[in-house]
Amino acid sequence: MIKVTNLVKRHGALEVLKGISLEVPKGEVDAVIGPSGGGKSTFLRCINGLEPFQGGEVTVGAHTLTPATTQRTHPKLLEGVRRTVGFVFQQFNLFPHLTVMQNLIEAPMMVLGESQDSARARATVILDRVGLASKHNSYPRDLSGGQQQRVAIARTLVMRPEAILFDEPTSALDPVMAGEVLAVMADLAKEGQTMIVVTHSMNFARSVATRVHVFADGYDVENGPPAQVFADPQHPTTKSFLVQAAK
Repeated sequence: MIKVTNLVKRHGALEVLKGISLEVPKGEVDAVIGPSGGGKSTFLRCINGLEPFQGGEVTVGAHTLTPATTQRTHPKLLEGVRRTVGFVFQQFNLFPHLTVMQNLIEAPMMVLGESQDSARARATVILDRVGLASKHNSYPRDLSGGQQQRVAIARTLVMRPEAILFDEPTSALDPVMAGEVLAVMADLAKEGQTMIVVTHSMNFARSVATRVHVFADGYDVENGPPAQVFADPQHPTTKSFLVQAAK
């Protein structure tokens, strides 16, 4: 579903990603953990074509991005990538002047060309799926942070992505609200949704992920099944990070 090969990303002289390679088969959930500044969020943005990169390549379904891919030169390619892979950000990025339902149906109508009735019908099902069926006429300002993030997930789901990238989706939430969002994500995993999740929740990575990657200093320093990474970490960075995360 997603294949990243020797991905290199630089910001000027600073090399943020130093040859990252990984594969995520369809239906797999890969969690990316590690110290701040390890390149985790940048990695996701490169996969979705939100940031250009300087080396390697990224294949998403039938689409392949290279260092030559830009919005100016390959707009249709990037559009195809973003239709294939949804993105849930740290911040909710909902339109404040639109209701929950309007937030959900905007992209299917404008991007996919769906009728309002068709988009609304699917959005209603998905709102129920994330536990917010009663909030379809509410505005973002009337929702808690956890509810807003669940709306953001629903907005991604209505586009029917083959995979979803989550960039620390609970970092702005208190523990209770974070639990609401993580429960929705765990349900998606059970249903076979392909996901890459950058997360600070070690419990989610341990109990939901198929594979865990530890990013540090631009490298994927250690990866494997959760039981292996958490119970028997091999890399010094993994060991020290897990000790700190447990405090």
